[in-house]
Amino acid sequence: MKNLDYGIIGNCRSAALVSKTGSVEWLCLPHFASPSTFAKILDDEKGGFFSVRPTEEYETEQFYITRTNILVTKFICASGVFELHDFMPRYRNEDGVYYTPPDIVRYIKHISGSVNVVINFEPKLEYALPDTQVDVEEEYIKAYTTNGEYDSIYLYSSFDKKSIKERLPVTIKQNEFILLSYNQKLLQQSTSRSYLKHQRTKVYWLNWSDKTTTFKKYDKEINRSALTLKLLNYQKSGAILAALTTSLPETIGEVRNWDYRFCWIRDASMVVKIMTQLGHERIAERYLNFIIALMPDKGEKMQIMYGIHGEKNLHEIELDHLSGYEGSKPVRIGNAAYVQKQNDIYGILMDVVLQYFERFKTTLGNSEDLWTIVRNIVKVVDENWQEPDKGIWEIRSEGKHFTFSKVLCWVAIDRAQKIARLLGRETYAKQWKTLEEEISADIHKNAWSEEKHTFTQSYGSNDLDAAVLLMESYGFIEADDQRYKKTVLAIKKELEHDGLMYRYKNEDDFGEPQSAFTICSFWLINSLYKIGLKDEATQKFETLLSYGNHLGLFSEDLDFKTRRLLGNFPQAYSHLAIVETAITLAGDEISKEEEIMKTIRH
Repeated sequence: MKNLDYGIIGNCRSAALVSKTGSVEWLCLPHFASPSTFAKILDDEKGGFFSVRPTEEYETEQFYITRTNILVTKFICASGVFELHDFMPRYRNEDGVYYTPPDIVRYIKHISGSVNVVINFEPKLEYALPDTQVDVEEEYIKAYTTNGEYDSIYLYSSFDKKSIKERLPVTIKQNEFILLSYNQKLLQQSTSRSYLKHQRTKVYWLNWSDKTTTFKKYDKEINRSALTLKLLNYQKSGAILAALTTSLPETIGEVRNWDYRFCWIRDASMVVKIMTQLGHERIAERYLNFIIALMPDKGEKMQIMYGIHGEKNLHEIELDHLSGYEGSKPVRIGNAAYVQKQNDIYGILMDVVLQYFERFKTTLGNSEDLWTIVRNIVKVVDENWQEPDKGIWEIRSEGKHFTFSKVLCWVAIDRAQKIARLLGRETYAKQWKTLEEEISADIHKNAWSEEKHTFTQSYGSNDLDAAVLLMESYGFIEADDQRYKKTVLAIKKELEHDGLMYRYKNEDDFGEPQSAFTICSFWLINSLYKIGLKDEATQKFETLLSYGNHLGLFSEDLDFKTRRLLGNFPQAYSHLAIVETAITLAGDEISKEEEIMKTIRH
């Protein structure tokens, strides 16, 4: 049985998954949404991979350099020890511009002895659809497609290039390097140059972590999740990916396999809000500029998701030639959910816009752009809140009046009023108050089940939904309200199974869900803490954290029985929930250093 024992490396342009034994098994170049270069995670035989492996028996240890995204795989052999430091360069040049090339640097640090290794460089470009040829040139090894879509990559190394191609043993008895690039390099590559990139990238991540709010409790977990979320941020546009991968199944052997390399407005807005709370304000500015660029016309409705460059057509196709993760087919690229109607996205986006106005200085032009978006969203909500939609879980069959969607429509109007007051537009605030009260009354009347004494998944239904737990987080209801307490306890009773949470248990388009949705378990913990069950919440949180992989990374889902990670990986939803829950449980216990820094900043 596999588990997702991978580390993620990246530079906000692309990212890769590196296995516990140092094998790159997922990478798309030159950016996140490009066709794969290595995809062994989706097909052991055809997908392609890139490993450094001793010819003798060995043990490995894997860890991140503290408070960075540089991944270290330590190989321990009878003949010697070495470390493989994997990273994608990211740092500021002297001109202040970020250097984020579509490169992976594999810096090999010699520790002791002399170890023979084989470098398995087996790229399978363009999702392994065409054939990939590998040739040795004077300066580099070039891999390129010989039919179909043309693509190519370049490998530079201090090792003998012919030995790499022919998979002959090479010896590690000093520091070495391997560099993979989408581009042909203009400067000569060397071990010392790779070391310099390593140190500059290390300093960048240490400085980034230093800007992250620190806490007395759970600081290590908060920092690792924040670093992971940063890697899912596409700097060029400001978009934020839902996850790095496509088609990792929610349940082994089933068909809930989706492409998550896109920017969902809901997921991204949630990430931006939590990252801003941690002190990373520029991510919000870039993201809102991304949103502004997507909505040039007042009459244009927002999609639930976009490509990372702002693409609107995310046509979904299946790659039949790939066997899928542990045989779970189909492998999909694109995502047909982009055409769905999901009314909850407006409230979550408006929540971020309010936070932006409350916390940051902004230009007059940006303020006017955002104010236009605010008024447009209110208009869309006013016209659509009484209509059914597909909901947060993207049900592909007939729409329903989902409670969470209605609550987030209320959030959109509530936040719009607050924004209007901040901007001195009191007339709008008064006008929108009536609509807010109308939506609120409708939810209290139609979403509450007298039979179950709980708010339900949708109007007229007795099914429960973990998303309803967020009613309190968004300010629709107070934590000490008896209706909310009853809802939390009812959802816990019905949707919790062996310490983990279903999203919902009623059948959807693909039958009854079979795995635990990770973020929902964190939502329950948050809610239990807020209604006063603090000891139970803390115990559950610490147990749930233990289900992450060896690096503290989480995917979308967990298997109820085995606790193995399932679904796309690493998942933004899961890591933002770790941060949010940890902050709730930590309370106001920021570190002494953070208290001093706040004093200095003010």
